[in-house]
Amino acid sequence: MDAYEYAAIRIVPRVERGEQINAGVLLYCQPRSYLCARVELDEARLLALDPRADVPAVRQALGSFELSCEAAEGPLAAQPLGARFRWLTAPRSTVVQTGPVHPGLTADPASELDHLLDRLVRIS
Repeated sequence: MDAYEYAAIRIVPRVERGEQINAGVLLYCQPRSYLCARVELDEARLLALDPRADVPAVRQALGSFELSCEAAEGPLAAQPLGARFRWLTAPRSTVVQTGPVHPGLTADPASELDHLLDRLVRIS
């Protein structure tokens, strides 16, 4: 089993109200050199919180989390995975932000990421 860290990626469409929905998960496992973000935006839930939400802009911001993990080029490409994770989970007061970082143990980070998506993002 290896230690990992994760954070929910959340949408706070009107920061002043503090209402939020989870739209993805970011997972980092240093021993396995694994960093991945998976997002699934529920547009209906977002628009229920803010009917004027800029859905294309939110989708683009969510996509930047995925691209930052894969970064073969661009400003994060030269950064180690741990530095990328810290940068992505740094507190910010924007529409797309991450929740607190939590630890765990796993033998399979990719499966753990799917499990976290089921628990934190998908509505059963």
